[in-house]
Amino acid sequence: MKKVVIITGLTCSGKSELAFKLAKQFNGEIISADSVQIYKGLNIGSAKVDAKYRKIIPHHLIDIRAADESYNVNNFVLDCQKSIDCIFNKNKTPFIVGGTGLYVKALISGYTFGGLATSDNREKYEKLAAEKGNEYVWQILNKINPNKAKSVHPNNIKRVIRYIEIEQSGETPNKSVSILNNIDYLAVGIIDDRDTIYGKINDRVDKMINAGLQSEVKTLINSGAKRNWQSMTSIGYKEWFDFFEGKTDLNTTVDLIKQHTRNYCKRQLTFLKTMPELKLCTIDEAEKLIKEFLNDQNKK
Repeated sequence: MKKVVIITGLTCSGKSELAFKLAKQFNGEIISADSVQIYKGLNIGSAKVDAKYRKIIPHHLIDIRAADESYNVNNFVLDCQKSIDCIFNKNKTPFIVGGTGLYVKALISGYTFGGLATSDNREKYEKLAAEKGNEYVWQILNKINPNKAKSVHPNNIKRVIRYIEIEQSGETPNKSVSILNNIDYLAVGIIDDRDTIYGKINDRVDKMINAGLQSEVKTLINSGAKRNWQSMTSIGYKEWFDFFEGKTDLNTTVDLIKQHTRNYCKRQLTFLKTMPELKLCTIDEAEKLIKEFLNDQNKK
C-alpha cells in the first residue's frame, strides 16, 4: 500500500527541516499544510522554505494564491488530493508538512463544514468588519440565528462570516470523507517544552526582522494590500498596519508579533490534542517513528 507521512506540530518545532531531511532520504516530495505559505509575496513572515531547497525537493501548495485571494479548508483538501496523486504517480512518497491544524484534521478525519464555496458576499462582510468592527458583523449573525451566534466569539470573524453565508444560502453542513481512506499513513505532531519553543519563537521573529520583514510588508501594502485581506490577517503581517499608520512603534510591533505567535502556539497544542490519530512526540521521536514506518520496521 502507498504511504503518506504527515508532520505537524508547534511552530518553530523543526517540522520543515525534518521533512526536508527525510524526503531526501526516502525519495519524497513535500506538500505544505500552511495557510500562509500558499500566498505569493508572503515569504519572510510565513517562514517559507527557501527557493534553493525547493529546487532540491519539490514542494507543493506554496505560492499558489495571490495575496488578495481567499482560501479555505476545502480548497486545501482538494489541492492536497491532487498533489498526493501527482507524487504517487512519480512513485514517490508524499510528506504533508505544516502547522495549520485545521488542514491536518480535515485530511485525517474529515471535517464538518457547510457549502465550502466562497460567497460573493464575503468581501462585503469583511469590509464591514474592518470599517465598523467585528461586533457589528457578529450582530448580523445574531439577528439571523442567535443560537449559532452564541457558539462563536465576535473576534473569530472568519467563522462569523462563514456562519452568515451558511444561513443565507441555506447550505447543510456535511461530514467530509477523509482523502486518506485506504492509504497507509503516519501522522506525528512535534511538541517541545514551553520555554524552548518560546525561545525559538523569539529568535525566529528577530531573524525575520533582520531579514527584512518590515520591507516585505511595506511592499505588500504599497501594492494595495488591505488589513482585511485573509492573507493580511496572519501573524507577522497584521501587526504592521498600525505601525505604518503611525499608531505603534517598531519595538511594540515586534513584541506583538512574538506575543501573538506564542499565543498561537498555545492554541496549536490544544488543537493537536483533539486528534487521537496524531502521535505527539519530540522531533527525535518523530524521526524514529517515520523511519520505522517507511521501512516497515514497525510491522515486523
